[in-house]
Amino acid sequence: MGPGTDLGIHLKGISKMQKSPRNSRYCIALLLVAAGSALGAIANAADAPPPQIPTCDKKIGTLAVAEPQNQWWTALNLESPAALIKVFVSESKCFTLVDRGKGLQAAQAERALAASGEERQGSNIGKGQMKAADYVLVPDIANQNRNSGGTNIGGMLGGLLPHGVGAVVGGVSMKSKTADVVLTLTDVRSTEQVALEQGHAKKTDIGWMGGGGGGSFFGGFAGGGASSYANTEIGQVVTMAYLDAYTKLVGDLKNAAPDAKAENVQQSVTMSKPGKMYAESNLKSQVVRNLDPGMMLYPTGDKMGVWWKVTDELGNVGWVVSTNFQLAH
Repeated sequence: MGPGTDLGIHLKGISKMQKSPRNSRYCIALLLVAAGSALGAIANAADAPPPQIPTCDKKIGTLAVAEPQNQWWTALNLESPAALIKVFVSESKCFTLVDRGKGLQAAQAERALAASGEERQGSNIGKGQMKAADYVLVPDIANQNRNSGGTNIGGMLGGLLPHGVGAVVGGVSMKSKTADVVLTLTDVRSTEQVALEQGHAKKTDIGWMGGGGGGSFFGGFAGGGASSYANTEIGQVVTMAYLDAYTKLVGDLKNAAPDAKAENVQQSVTMSKPGKMYAESNLKSQVVRNLDPGMMLYPTGDKMGVWWKVTDELGNVGWVVSTNFQLAH
């Protein structure tokens, strides 16, 4: 059939619809129902309360937040996600937050002034004062197949980053306005991966912004250096994805709270002078072995005055006078 035949069929179809008022009314009714449902969904989303950052009654530990190696956020004109996570951590009161970024750099400059004698006497700035982090939290975006459709950050960065890197940073889709992120929590002492949580969010998850809840939720983001996550739609979606992952992380840690200090072995020590390992915590007991300067020992945690119970690298167990060794560095 030719173009003329197709046009004729099309015109006949229109003529039939015009001759069928019942069908026309039915179609209009369906459209009205669909439009009403869509408007209702939008209204419900706008009326929904803003999400809540999870909170804790007591601290889980001391936390440092580190940036991931792939700076995917620069392609979106966003700040580092570390700034965003610090806002969550501060609001949740689940961790004591220590600064290992710009704050540490400024503190080191101040300590350098104190060490050079430039600061006033009695400033009380010196070694042994910094609080150790129990955990390091790294925010990143989840891996996504670059060929799965849509424009994702992996594809955008593919030509900017070294070969192959773009394939593993594709967790944010510009086309569908979705974000898939991951939070990794690592024990500083043992380097054990304590938790790995994934978070997901899409554009419809920020419908509550239309109800005026955005100001109350994003109010503290500017002060925390994360204003771009509040000011852009894709930034808001990424925020919700990270909040999803952080909520899961806090929930898991509450159910089985780790104790980083208790669950790790004591810091090792080295002999600073010649000594002996004894079977008991007294000089009259049997000598297990002689100890030379520089030998590495591992405290068990048992102590009797100046005596520490230790093991050596060969598995020998005994007691050593603590004035004969120093902490290994």
